[in-house]
Amino acid sequence: MYKVFVNEFPLILTTKKPHNANGILFEMDADSILKAIESLSKKKIKEAYIYDPSDTILEHFSAKIPMVLAAGGVVKNKKGKILFIYRNNKWDLPKGKLDKGESIENAAVREVEEETGVKNLVVDKYLHTTYHIFKHNGNFRLKQTYWFAMRTDFEGKLKAEKAEGITKAKWKGPKKTKKALKNSYQNIRELFESGI
Repeated sequence: MYKVFVNEFPLILTTKKPHNANGILFEMDADSILKAIESLSKKKIKEAYIYDPSDTILEHFSAKIPMVLAAGGVVKNKKGKILFIYRNNKWDLPKGKLDKGESIENAAVREVEEETGVKNLVVDKYLHTTYHIFKHNGNFRLKQTYWFAMRTDFEGKLKAEKAEGITKAKWKGPKKTKKALKNSYQNIRELFESGI
């Protein structure tokens, strides 16, 4: 099972037909997928399922909705505070697309550095993968983001990458993190709920 967010609503890719599902069930064909995505993005429905009995359900889905690979970090400083960015009126974590030939881990480190100015990053472990649908040049794309736990001893000034629409980069302790998550994306909230 994969949970893909469309406009903050879940599109669940499942190999088992759901019983008593709150959402609407769609088949794994291009027209049905587009109908599900458009219905969720226009808030006509709040949950949808795409059923495919195959073990390669994600590959089948990404053959219809092209996939973009991205990577990012949940970065802690020496005080245990977490690094956030502010973009599009939401608190988010630094992340971005992989460059051609780049490893996922290297992309995560590079994106954190570019978006926030933080250096001396150490990757501790892989955390989780999230999925969401976005629109690029009028077409839907599936973003698959790999998240890593990172730490740093960096104490310099944070530099929000304005060219990427980032207006702030901030370290947040537990109380401010909790508040930021109320104005964040469902994918980010679920990342924290998964026990990072």
